Amino acid sequence: MTRSDRRDREFEALQDRLSRLSEASLRINESLDFDVVLQGTLDSARSLTGARYGVMTLLDDEGRVQDFLSSGLTAAESERLWLMPEGQRIFESLTNTSEPMRVPDLAEYARALGFAEFNIPVPVGVFRFMSAPMFHRGGRVGHLFVGAKDGEEEFTRADEETLVMFASQAALVISNARRHREERKARADLETLISISPVGVVVLDAQTGELASMNREAMRIVEGLREEDQPIEELLDVVTCVRSDGREVSLKELPLAEVLRDGETVRTEEIVLRVPDGRSVGALLNATPVHSEEGALASFVVTLQDIAPLREQERLRAEFLAMVSHELRTPLAAVKGSITTLLETVGVLDPAEMIQFFRIIQDQSDQMRYLIGDLLDVARIETGALSVAPEPADVRLMVDEARRRFAAEGIRNPVNMELRPDLPPVMADRRRIVQVLSNLFSNAGGHSPGESPILVTVTREGVHVAISVADQGSGIPEELLPEMFRTFSRASIADTGAGVDGSGLGLAICKGIVEAHGGRIWAESDGPGMGARFTFTLPTVEESASSALASPRSQRASRGRRIRVLAVDDDVQALRYIGDALTKAGYTPIVTSDPADVPRLMAEEKPHVVLLDLVLPGIDGIVLMNDILASADVPVIFLSVYGQEDTVARAFDMGATDYMVKPFSPTELAARIRAALRKRLDPFRDEPLGPYTADGLDINYAQRRVMMAGEPVQLTATEYAVLYELAVHAPRVLTHTVLLQRIWGPERVGESWLVRDVVKRLRRKLGDGADNPKYIVTEPRVGYRMTKGETAVKSDE
Repeated sequence: MTRSDRRDREFEALQDRLSRLSEASLRINESLDFDVVLQGTLDSARSLTGARYGVMTLLDDEGRVQDFLSSGLTAAESERLWLMPEGQRIFESLTNTSEPMRVPDLAEYARALGFAEFNIPVPVGVFRFMSAPMFHRGGRVGHLFVGAKDGEEEFTRADEETLVMFASQAALVISNARRHREERKARADLETLISISPVGVVVLDAQTGELASMNREAMRIVEGLREEDQPIEELLDVVTCVRSDGREVSLKELPLAEVLRDGETVRTEEIVLRVPDGRSVGALLNATPVHSEEGALASFVVTLQDIAPLREQERLRAEFLAMVSHELRTPLAAVKGSITTLLETVGVLDPAEMIQFFRIIQDQSDQMRYLIGDLLDVARIETGALSVAPEPADVRLMVDEARRRFAAEGIRNPVNMELRPDLPPVMADRRRIVQVLSNLFSNAGGHSPGESPILVTVTREGVHVAISVADQGSGIPEELLPEMFRTFSRASIADTGAGVDGSGLGLAICKGIVEAHGGRIWAESDGPGMGARFTFTLPTVEESASSALASPRSQRASRGRRIRVLAVDDDVQALRYIGDALTKAGYTPIVTSDPADVPRLMAEEKPHVVLLDLVLPGIDGIVLMNDILASADVPVIFLSVYGQEDTVARAFDMGATDYMVKPFSPTELAARIRAALRKRLDPFRDEPLGPYTADGLDINYAQRRVMMAGEPVQLTATEYAVLYELAVHAPRVLTHTVLLQRIWGPERVGESWLVRDVVKRLRRKLGDGADNPKYIVTEPRVGYRMTKGETAVKSDE
């Protein structure tokens, strides 16, 4: 062969190689889907070099191996390669090299590096091997590895050059795909945040006036203006907007595109949206124009906040102030009248009449003192300054003292008591708990027919004692139950029997006192006319003594250092408030507004509890919680302004210990932290001895695996926990209270909707029906039970 012929053949080979390299580069550029790009890159690397096997490692921002992918290997072979002794270490070592590499025998090369136990998991003789790093903008993206060339040949220098050139192209494509994935995730997170936002968000095209997007809260605000099945676009054509200065903008007469053309920025303006038939809704409006890079007006972002709740709150506050003024003015008038009579008739009244007037002055002064005391208690609760001094106390004595006080007031309702004889002592401030019971007795008597009994039951529930006060009175509508313990609410204003002298403060005071003890209080009722039951919990003395972590003071005494609480919130003011509250409660606060600091703080400070905001810059709070729980077993409590049930349920499903809606008092925060720490020490758990099997449903407790007709069932952590509790106790009934306490903790007792929501999802995943259940049976107004399965449990009951 002549030199010219050799040159021609080399030129043809180079052209062929460049052509195949170009085709491979185009192929991996066809998609931005991250997984598709990775698999295409690895398959192309094998094809270009004639290798039977390929492996790719990808690095994270800190240069550590983040992903490991293979091509040509079976799933079992790939797993053996990565998990074999020294397999992961050798690939991490090779990934750290910045130069391409060709070796004739990988096993021999690995032994020379000191990896004596490394073995190739595929049946080949000599494993030829080649690798090339992937760089993008000076940073390492990952590494490409290929091995076992077809025909048992060695890789050539041309193969190495091809792999290096392809790795350079692949690094760019992978970086673009990764950035695309991150942008899509950020967009999805933003859309989710906007969707669940408690503020209505509307995006309008500034040029056409067309609706671009509208979140759920905005839809809810205008829902009352729509006709049945009326598209939202048609509604916009007939709406009239009444501005705060009285101007009316009719979108029928003046198209929305013309309204937006001025690009006016609006800040917190109260408007009214009205339709032709007179229906209207008020809202607080913010409007911001968004300009393109060229400076042209592109879109408008409008936020709407429903002002009906704000007006209702102001109305209730005004009614409350009027009622308090009346409650103060009435006894004050009686006192003034009695004093005037005494002054004007000196020497005329006989001693008996004078004593009567003095008694009126005394009684009415006491009434004012009680009311002022209630007002001061509410103020202390809201500022976190309510002090309690718990000590071992007998529940029977406290209930009996409150009953005697109630009877002394002359109210005819008898108080019947059902107290178990084996009740343990509780940690309680005796005077404050008697105050709680007195308020609850007064509430029950004020809403019950004369002489109808009030029933008091006291039972032990795990590490707490539960005290219930039930009446046969007017009952409570279901929609008012969540509002019963709020200071300014429809329930507290309407429920004038809820507090001493009709102030409407009694239940709010009860809640503050109970939560300051680390307990919970809730109300239950089957509806109007069906009576009501109020229940609160107190920790037992044994539980308080055993939970060293629950008390900062005992922690200092036993270990010489305080409980550390990590708080993460991008609101500096909120962080300052949380830090002060933690310090006053005896905890050591560790605060940061940067989520990126969390891994370092978790490693260095090793906090006992973590407080997280739900919405954080650059990362979703739930994602951050998952990262925390992957590295440490600590309770995580969310502190958020978002209180929608689906948001709370999602947080619990993903592993949250508790969820608090802002604003909250320092007293409640300290109590929730104590409860979260106690929950870690709950010894009352049943131990299943074997799997549960019933009618196609199999639960393997050891592997935390649920199978339905031989197919795996994917459950969240909370769904599995509920199924676990029901299965290990089958066929016994578990009440809502027991399930809430065991799974969500005593701090969520009373929120039965959490249990109902999880059971509904479980039934859907198991193919079970509520009307004719095979597995989970509802016991109305009590709880749930599972049918008896083939399993065994060890229980203390």
